[in-house]
Amino acid sequence: MLKKEDILKEADFIIKKNETIRSASLLFQRSKSSIYQDLKIRLKKIDLIKWKQIESIFTKHQKEKHIKGGEKTKQKYQNLKRV
Repeated sequence: MLKKEDILKEADFIIKKNETIRSASLLFQRSKSSIYQDLKIRLKKIDLIKWKQIESIFTKHQKEKHIKGGEKTKQKYQNLKRV
């Protein structure tokens, strides 16, 4: 189990840079599910204000993911046509 300081570092990273769980997992070298569990469950017990900020960021990312996925797919096939 991680220390409170480590969970707060993960939260600060996502809040300050508006990053995703995936990028946090790469930086902190932990699985996405572990990062998610830290920030969705454990952070609420540690710092309610940061937890609310994380919740709003996660909600925003959830609403935008289909748009970003479509853009990436479009770019992929445009790059294939050029080759």
